[in-house]
Amino acid sequence: MKKLACVLALAGAFTSIDALAWGGDGHRAVGAIADKLLKGTKAEKQIAALLLPGESLESIANWPDCVKGTYCGPQSPEMVDYTTANPKHSEYHYTDVPFQLERYHDHGVGTSEVDIVQTLKQAIAVLQGKTDPALNPHKFTKRQALILLTHMTGDIHQPLHVGAAFVSKDGKFVVPKTHAEVDEAAIFDSRGGNNLLLDDEKLTQLSANLIPPGEPKPIREGVPKSLTKPFHSYWDSTTVDYAFRRVQTKTPGQFAQFAIDSKPAIKANSGDPATWPYQWADDSLVVSKFAYADVVPGKITPQVSKKGETYYTFSLEVPANYPVPSSQIAKEQLIKGGYKLAEVLKAIYG
Repeated sequence: MKKLACVLALAGAFTSIDALAWGGDGHRAVGAIADKLLKGTKAEKQIAALLLPGESLESIANWPDCVKGTYCGPQSPEMVDYTTANPKHSEYHYTDVPFQLERYHDHGVGTSEVDIVQTLKQAIAVLQGKTDPALNPHKFTKRQALILLTHMTGDIHQPLHVGAAFVSKDGKFVVPKTHAEVDEAAIFDSRGGNNLLLDDEKLTQLSANLIPPGEPKPIREGVPKSLTKPFHSYWDSTTVDYAFRRVQTKTPGQFAQFAIDSKPAIKANSGDPATWPYQWADDSLVVSKFAYADVVPGKITPQVSKKGETYYTFSLEVPANYPVPSSQIAKEQLIKGGYKLAEVLKAIYG
């Protein structure tokens, strides 16, 4: 791809690593696809037994993000119980394997005992009815396991929730060999792309010529427009918006129907479903290489968080047509996530 001198400036506030993969609409689309694919199956009845009246996979898909704050509404007692019992719950949503690598390996650079692969493996084991306490260290209930599986299957198909970028002080993507090498002096953790900053205005102008127009976004009074957009946030929400617009859908349900009607060829997983998260992570690593293709970090700038902590951000350059391939990837990954969610639930419940 030819590169545009779309130099993305540094400024603006730090965005937490707890960014919401695929955003609300993306997660609901994954759940809605699975809902449609599971109609009339044995799995549908088993799933219904774990849901509250009126719930669906689509409606619970954002629950693990909603527990991080009050932007979905007041925290329910169920949410409070979950967050109290799982103080590291925000770490369940991602892993940080260098995107240049081919596979996820237990205890490898960027992985942890509570990352997305381990969390999905645990949720699947719980739903399979396995009772060995070692397989369920967080003591998830079956309902919690279903909610987490629904959400995290979406998360793991967002490429930046698996493939991470580490940047040298001279602005080059590098592969640390150990956790200790990421010292924030010679090698910096981009925190899932949150510390790689896009010039939001330039990106908007770039996409205007490539992506069909969408609905006007409401202006929040008293909230100044951010000058930058973290690369992670671009992949979480902007690519989903672009993907919906390019296939002329406005809602998760409409996108789900588009996905079903398109009859995608999705390669089946094999082996014990508890091992499938490893396969999903490896696939997402492949996709992350396309997400970072011809993306170039720029100048490093120290920033200070609201807590007074110093962190470092990098400007970013992206190719001139980046909104097109990135939204195509998002479309494919959302569809794949929905199909994989249905596939694993069918495998669990028969």
